[in-house]
Amino acid sequence: MSSTPFGPAATTAIGSLPGEDLREWTKYLLEAVTIPFLPELPARPYGDMLSRSSGVITSLAMDLQPAGWRLTGGNDTRASLDQRRARSLLLQDLDVLEELAEGYTGPLKLQVTGPWTLAATVELPRGDKVLADHGARRDLAEALAYGLQGHIADLRKRVPGAELVVQIDEPGLPAVLAGAVPTASGWGKHRSVDGPGSVDLLSRVIEAAAPAITVVHCCAARPPIEVFRKAGAGGVAVDMALLTEAAWEQIAFAVEDNITLYAGVVPTTGAVPKAEQAAELLTRRWHEIGLTQKDLVDVVITPACGLAGSPSPTDARTRLELLRRTAEVVGDTAEA
Repeated sequence: MSSTPFGPAATTAIGSLPGEDLREWTKYLLEAVTIPFLPELPARPYGDMLSRSSGVITSLAMDLQPAGWRLTGGNDTRASLDQRRARSLLLQDLDVLEELAEGYTGPLKLQVTGPWTLAATVELPRGDKVLADHGARRDLAEALAYGLQGHIADLRKRVPGAELVVQIDEPGLPAVLAGAVPTASGWGKHRSVDGPGSVDLLSRVIEAAAPAITVVHCCAARPPIEVFRKAGAGGVAVDMALLTEAAWEQIAFAVEDNITLYAGVVPTTGAVPKAEQAAELLTRRWHEIGLTQKDLVDVVITPACGLAGSPSPTDARTRLELLRRTAEVVGDTAEA
């Protein structure tokens, strides 16, 4: 029996998709994957993951500069025009989801940029990254946690039958931990953050999402799975083709700790493999590291990363349709 609420052969995607037609994508996802989600369409103004999160954050003022999002600071805490536009787009998208998901019951996912990726990307009012200021990065994480609580409450009212899954995107955390985030001058790097410090801020956001299921996503060769596990994540989403031996060891610890693996086995670019080829990327190594076949039934099958870079919506749909067939192959392996 599966230990996850999704059942066997579960599928979802990371969040970003090509094109600008949110209505069509939302209709499609409600039928095409086990865990549908509110799409991110970066081709639209304010449709990217950072703009999405600026719309979620309501207690800190931010504006959009040529270099990216920035805290405005000062005594004026009102949202900038850019932040209001990002918020407006998010609310419009939620209106569409509410309409199309009327009567829906089952898992439903939303995505938000994690606190460390925000800290490594968003700038302070006078330049440099929020990462450089301990107080500012704590304030940003707390503002994200507070805004996420409101976002979740809103979605629960709109789709009361949904079992919410919150995906926290942390592509920037490996660089934060390695001390590889450049300073504003470009001549140096920001000091690395230690493990306990990184767990603290991430756990604040994960705790804010409760009782929703949380999954932390990071496409890297060595995603810091141990940080995600200690922060209380219910799942980890990774690109299976990139993983090092050390990363696989951490996956084994996570699976044994009843953390759900969201296995990115369908490539986002290049040739589309057969379902058996995509599944083998997971099942072969699964057995090599000694995990049990019965635990395979709990794995959620996903693309390797976001699909916004697909050449067309048709190409992205082809890859999404492969998820179900791949999940069936993995399920058959689990039952063998």
